Amino acid sequence: MMDLFIYAGAFVVALGILITVHEFGHFWVARLAGVKVLRFSVGFGKPLWMRRIGKDEMELVIGAFPLGGYVKMLDETEEKVSPQEIHRAFNRQKLWKRMAIVTAGPMFNFLFAIFAYWMVYSIGIDGIKPEVSKVVDGSLAQQAGFRAGDVIQSIDGKEVQSWDHRRLYLFQRALDNALVGFEVRDIQGNTKSLKLDLSELPVEEVNAGLLERGIGLIGFFPEPLPVIGAMEPGPAARAGLKVGDRLLAVNHQPVDSWENLVALISRSPGTSIHILAERDGERLDFEVTPDAVSLGEKTIGRINIRPLFGEIPDEAKVRVRFGTGEALVEGIGTTWAMSVLTLEMLYRMLKLEVSARNISGPITIAQYAGHSAKVGFEQFVLFLAIISISLGVLNLLPIPVLDGGHLMYYIIEAVKGSPVSERFMVVGQQIGVAMLIGLMVLAFYNDLTRIFL
Repeated sequence: MMDLFIYAGAFVVALGILITVHEFGHFWVARLAGVKVLRFSVGFGKPLWMRRIGKDEMELVIGAFPLGGYVKMLDETEEKVSPQEIHRAFNRQKLWKRMAIVTAGPMFNFLFAIFAYWMVYSIGIDGIKPEVSKVVDGSLAQQAGFRAGDVIQSIDGKEVQSWDHRRLYLFQRALDNALVGFEVRDIQGNTKSLKLDLSELPVEEVNAGLLERGIGLIGFFPEPLPVIGAMEPGPAARAGLKVGDRLLAVNHQPVDSWENLVALISRSPGTSIHILAERDGERLDFEVTPDAVSLGEKTIGRINIRPLFGEIPDEAKVRVRFGTGEALVEGIGTTWAMSVLTLEMLYRMLKLEVSARNISGPITIAQYAGHSAKVGFEQFVLFLAIISISLGVLNLLPIPVLDGGHLMYYIIEAVKGSPVSERFMVVGQQIGVAMLIGLMVLAFYNDLTRIFL
């Protein structure tokens, strides 16, 4: 229950921050352009809180439905405007001003991401030493000449400070089917150059597990303990097991490691098993029936639990940190790379090269928000940066009802010399709403299948 409150709270805080940043961009540029702003709302629907501020008595509102927000401006297309205020109406502004106001929201999302990365990189963030602990047999990494004990020093000339430091860069190079240069220091202390050929890597392998599953490089990972660190709805939860329980035996066979536990449970798909667990010093018995899950040609048992991990030893830790200027450069570079990667992944989804299951909805976002909030301030700020970039990219897509759709109308207006017809805009909005509803349904479906399947 406590996790639920953390997830919900972190989700609301994250959305509140990012929506405020986005709408403030529209508001600030509109005010600079001389447009009268009538309402600044974080959230939709019935106002939960409202206050009038400034000489224009602009309504500052928090709406009941938090998935979005808006800035309402004086506009003749929406209501009658008095003659003395016509010059402050949005629709009366020059085309470049309207384009600037519409673009400002997504641009502020990108600026926020740059600021977030700059702050985290300036403060410093804990990471894991970029040392290879294992190379998967037959993998691309083994073919390139990687060996256990190699410490990665640079990728294509870019310094590597931690195991995850240049993962985003590798994503892009993998999508480009590129030949990537690594400089590593081997276990004897010698420096060597290696070439990793990503031309044969399937595009579906470009995901969070790229290094490990796609390329075959395994870094240091804390030992998974036979203790429930997290769980999802499923057999274990239904049987009464809880986070923090240490699993001692399965069908009276002692459990001495997480791998041993997984092996014992996997043998019994759809068949009841007896689990002995320890909770607060007390030994408890549970009857659990693992779900039958297909894994290739095999069917295994799964009870929907994840391990608690052991402590990371000090010698495996590093602190990723940059000077003020370097941190800003890293922030700009990371924001640009993430934006380009997001667009490319969306494009490849449309081409059916990448699964649409990669699209996440509010449930998954809430889970990540809660997890990052529990891990620490720096991780939560990085999470905000990633979501802010996603919001910026999404809002710039040429979909009517989004900022990018309005920008598309203005570009058409610039080319043809007159605004698009009202009929064209109405049809476009209907198409845009249908597309967004379809996207939301897909995102919710993906969230639910991650939880229940």
